Amino acid sequence: MSEQSFLDHSHQRGFLECQIGSLLAALEHASRAERLAQAPGLLQRFDPRVRLIAMLVLIGLVVSTHSLTTLYGLLAAAALMAFVSRVPLTILARGIWLNVLLFTGALALPAIFLVPGDSVFHVPLLGWAMTMQGLESAAFLVGRALTAATFAGLTILATPWPHLLKALRTLGVPAVMVVILCMTYRYIFLLLQSALDMFEARRSRQVGRLTGAEKRHMLVANAGVLLSKSLHLADEVYLAMQSRGYRGEQHALLEFRMAPLDWTALAVLLAITSVAFRFQAWGLG
Repeated sequence: MSEQSFLDHSHQRGFLECQIGSLLAALEHASRAERLAQAPGLLQRFDPRVRLIAMLVLIGLVVSTHSLTTLYGLLAAAALMAFVSRVPLTILARGIWLNVLLFTGALALPAIFLVPGDSVFHVPLLGWAMTMQGLESAAFLVGRALTAATFAGLTILATPWPHLLKALRTLGVPAVMVVILCMTYRYIFLLLQSALDMFEARRSRQVGRLTGAEKRHMLVANAGVLLSKSLHLADEVYLAMQSRGYRGEQHALLEFRMAPLDWTALAVLLAITSVAFRFQAWGLG
């Protein structure tokens, strides 16, 4: 590909160079995720159905727990699981934790002052009272979002996308939802590549710098072209699928087989979940 010539030979990156760099970063992120799914880590050894069931059970445990110790213990366990599965913690930090903290933290911040309870601190000048119950509510909200997102992200990063879709179908997810996810995933990369080609073509013909109005006009024009391409391609792909026998069910060649390690993992997961709910019922968790 010729994108390096557009990115490396200028000291100051312009508008088009930034757009090309963003598209390349998105493609590189997806490529890295595919490599992680093939890595010889712990999670990658299990059957995709086991990973999916484990994720659902653990997220259910995260949502239902009333113990901060259990909640953040599960978060630590998720981080340890990422380490032994050869998923870099930097990917989780930048791709999941930072975004969750920014979004959920903004939602949780008012609870610190709005939830009534025992006052532990007053904001100078404003006089707002920070309560212990408010801090606990905010910690629960942020912790649940962080832990649930981490488990979901680990499952996706450790499972090739076709295997994940096959696992969803075998667990009873409607075929139409699986097909929508499959086609959306493929269309994203197709449209990214089309956008990259258009920006490269425009950059190779550019003389001088673009004004603000020209940048906005180009973005709107490119968005319109991509929309037109996607609609036209959707019709062509659907007709091609019908002509090849597609009748609503997507068939995959790969077959899943449960190994002793998979059954052991399910048994351990069931035992841990039962113990956690038992302690919570007794008020000890």
